[in-house]
Order: sequence, then C-alpha cells, then structure tokens
Amino acid sequence: MFKSILSTRQAVFRAIQKPISTRSFCISAKLSSDHPPTEIIQGPGAPLSKVPTDYEQATGLDRLERLAALKGEKFFDEEPLFLTKKGTRAEPTIVPSGAPWRLVGCQGAPGEEHELLYLKIERDHDIDRCPECGNVYKLSD
Repeated sequence: MFKSILSTRQAVFRAIQKPISTRSFCISAKLSSDHPPTEIIQGPGAPLSKVPTDYEQATGLDRLERLAALKGEKFFDEEPLFLTKKGTRAEPTIVPSGAPWRLVGCQGAPGEEHELLYLKIERDHDIDRCPECGNVYKLSD
C-alpha cells in the first residue's frame, strides 16, 4: 500500500514538472494612432535627496503654462469672446481652438440677451447654432 501511494505521488510530481502548453505568451499588438508621436515636455527634476518644486516636476501643458508665467505672459487665451454682430451661416462667429471641440457659453447676440446656454462646438460640423438666439458658431481652422 505504501508503495502505491509513493508511486502515485511521484507520478503527480512528474506531471507538474512537465510543460502543460507550448503556446507562446509573447504577444505584440500593432500600435496605431491618428496622431503622430509628440515630444514629451518635462522639467529637469530635482537633485538627489531634494524634494522637487512645482516648476521642476511640471510636465506637458502645465509646464508650458508655468514657463509662460515666468516670462510674464499667458499661455492660454482666457479672455472672453466679445460679439460685435450676430453670426450667420455666411459669416459665423469664429471660436479659436486647437482642439476638435470646445464648450461655448452663449448669452445671446448683441441686443438679444438670454440665459446662459452652453454649446458644444465641434470641428466636424460645418456650423453650430444657439437654439435660443440663433447665433452661428464655427471653430477656427
């Protein structure tokens, strides 16, 4: 009886040591994107044994904004968009943006004020129109 338990145990250990599958787990996916690779914008970091400042560890747009502030400039245009006339289909109100869409708060065309409405202006659309006042918006190219 002892011999049969020992032989069964040895058979189990041999089965565990054998490779169960020869399938490779090395898989590589095709990297594809509509956007080309961009440069990584990062600070110099801190020397060893020192806690980095916000300037030293800032990356991306935050770093660009901080560098512009050091020069006394604004990186982002934060001024409101003043309307002098109502946008039409032929001459829409141009909204500057580098993104594929932008949120715009419309309070009405000059002389036709209404409650604040937020509109999502998209680059894919020819125009976007405020449902309240009919002002036409378009993203810049």
